[in-house]
Amino acid sequence: IVDGAVFALMGLLLGFSFAAAGGRYETRRQYIVEEANAIGTAWLRLALVPDGARGPLQEQFRQYVDARLAGFAALPDTVPAKVEFARAEALQGSIWAGAIAAASAAPTTVPSILLLPALNQMFDIANTRLAAMHAHMPRVILGLLFFLVLCCCVLAGYGMTDAGPRNWLHSVAFASVLVVTIYVIVDYEFPRWGLINLRALDQPMLEVRRSMGN
Repeated sequence: IVDGAVFALMGLLLGFSFAAAGGRYETRRQYIVEEANAIGTAWLRLALVPDGARGPLQEQFRQYVDARLAGFAALPDTVPAKVEFARAEALQGSIWAGAIAAASAAPTTVPSILLLPALNQMFDIANTRLAAMHAHMPRVILGLLFFLVLCCCVLAGYGMTDAGPRNWLHSVAFASVLVVTIYVIVDYEFPRWGLINLRALDQPMLEVRRSMGN
């Protein structure tokens, strides 16, 4: 009865952990598409500003997207990633100031009505992506998961002592399944670090950058 309860608790926690990690992965994937769409919309609306201010803003846009792409591409090396994200954040301020100046100089209020909200959306989704990147399973839950797996391994090994000759295939299979399952859960939690990777899903951002030219 005790063994069954512990194993059931471990299975329940493994299932919830896997589902939660998969949900966070899908959320991060969705945010990539949303950021690419927001950047593309803001880029198109730069055509509303006067010609003299459009060129510098477009160049800052290119630098901003390059910094965003370089930051995520640098992971799991967090040091250069933080440098690129800081550069992108600084460019946000420059783009916003330039857009306000250009909208104020425009003969109509159309740039203010259409461009500034698009820029705000572009910056908001960038911050949302960074927040989602740092959202992971609480360490207490992860520690409990490891503890339960260890307890189940101990109980399984203890139960095999009175079962006659030990079957090594069962032992290796049991340990391997648990190790692989935990690895996949952790890999899901950090999709820029391991085999489950979001780099292949950065294509929308790359397409937007190519549409901006050089």
